[in-house]
Amino acid sequence: MRFEFDNAFVRELPGDPEDGPRLRQVEGALWSRVEPTPGAAPRVVAWSAEMAATLGLAEDDLRSERFAWIFGGNALLDGMQPWASNYGGHQFGVWAGQLGDGRAISLGEALDARGQRWELQLKGAGPTAYSRGADGRAVLRSSIREFLCSEAMHHLGIPTTRALGLLETGEAVVRDMFYDGHPREEPGAIVCRVAPSFIRFGNFELPYARNDVALLRQLADFTIRRDFPHLRGQGENLYADWFGEICERTAQLVAQWMRAGFVHGVMNTDNMSILGLTIDYGPYGWIDDYDPDWTPNTTDATRRRYRFGQQPNVAWWNLARLASALSPLFADTAPLQAGLDRYATAWHAADRANVAAKLGLELARDDDLALRDALHGWMREAGADMTLAWRALIDFDPDAPSPDLLAGACYDEHRCVSAGPLLRDWLARYAARLREDPLSAERRRNRMRLANPKYVLRNYLAQEAIDRAGQGDYTQVHELLEVMRRPCDEQPGCERFARKRPDWARHRAGCSMLSCSS
Repeated sequence: MRFEFDNAFVRELPGDPEDGPRLRQVEGALWSRVEPTPGAAPRVVAWSAEMAATLGLAEDDLRSERFAWIFGGNALLDGMQPWASNYGGHQFGVWAGQLGDGRAISLGEALDARGQRWELQLKGAGPTAYSRGADGRAVLRSSIREFLCSEAMHHLGIPTTRALGLLETGEAVVRDMFYDGHPREEPGAIVCRVAPSFIRFGNFELPYARNDVALLRQLADFTIRRDFPHLRGQGENLYADWFGEICERTAQLVAQWMRAGFVHGVMNTDNMSILGLTIDYGPYGWIDDYDPDWTPNTTDATRRRYRFGQQPNVAWWNLARLASALSPLFADTAPLQAGLDRYATAWHAADRANVAAKLGLELARDDDLALRDALHGWMREAGADMTLAWRALIDFDPDAPSPDLLAGACYDEHRCVSAGPLLRDWLARYAARLREDPLSAERRRNRMRLANPKYVLRNYLAQEAIDRAGQGDYTQVHELLEVMRRPCDEQPGCERFARKRPDWARHRAGCSMLSCSS
């Protein structure tokens, strides 16, 4: 097990002169050196075969005690220089000041055989200077959710951080899951997550808030040089191209969330990746019965700031905060406004492409967007499952438009019957539209199959896996990892992972809404 490390972040950017996890305000520095806290008995319980292969790891490496020791926080390889990143952020629309990696410790930047950079980061490996009084640990339930979702999103074709491995630490962690004054011990765990970069919007917001323009410029120059090497130009033109690309990547990311019915749950600016990756899997969820006002986050239950249908607007708001943070690099705001306009253009283009793919059309016209919205309107009225309804539509025959095709997606028979006229009208419109489209039935169905997954990581499926893992049985973790590798395939024998949310899961903790507690 060997890695070639090129730790550019700590080599080229200023660090905190103080080492260790003492809680403190860190000024004039972008990172603090800290070593992981050793676990009592780290044990690998799952890994991503694809990510391991990318990093040049064999199965024997992953099963070895040495791997568990290193990625459980008990030892370091030559070339590792562990650190925690310093950043701020807007949380639920309010500036929160310094935040930083409170329970994530980066080990180093490894280069794979192709020269691709992968930052290896342990989430749950102990306290840092940014832990704000917490223990820096993570519990098994949240670690399973992050591990599985990172890989599930990748296989859905959605940009994301990845997960190399999931480890038990052999220690208990105390958490108050519901913030109701009843903490209890839970099994501790670590996820080794992997990304080309973990730099966030909040990395730029903090030096801006402190009026440290020199540090802001240094970070911007570094980020462009390391993570956007294809960009050319100088000065403001270069910064403008860079910000515009961030805006475009963010638009494309959120469009993919909306296509798949994914709700991030905590779209704070410190949870927004500069590379346009899905980052920081906390109280996320997938839409079951279609409701654009649904959020999986109990902390957001009243305001619903981060509800499903609001995600495109929140992304724009977050980008506007980033624009403010970058404004000292520009003589006027016109290039920043142009970047935000680029977000809007990219969002509408990506949304239109989603409509064409999900409806099985060669290209989407303006009225096709209205057609999509009308289908969502029926889903909401009928209480239909978003994933199942779209998937069922693949088998639609425009010469025999039967509403029975989508009836199985409904959770409530009475609502389904009541909304029947809406569906019959919609199916007639859709049939007429398909007769005009040049795609053959076979090409249409194949296009829809790839855009409308059969398998998504529903909260209740993850919770079932968590419940079994708590008893030492990781069977469903491994089963879900395997099924989610091919989310658009039929996978005979795996149909139980593609069912509607059961009634028992409607209000059960972990199966509907979740807290930010980990």
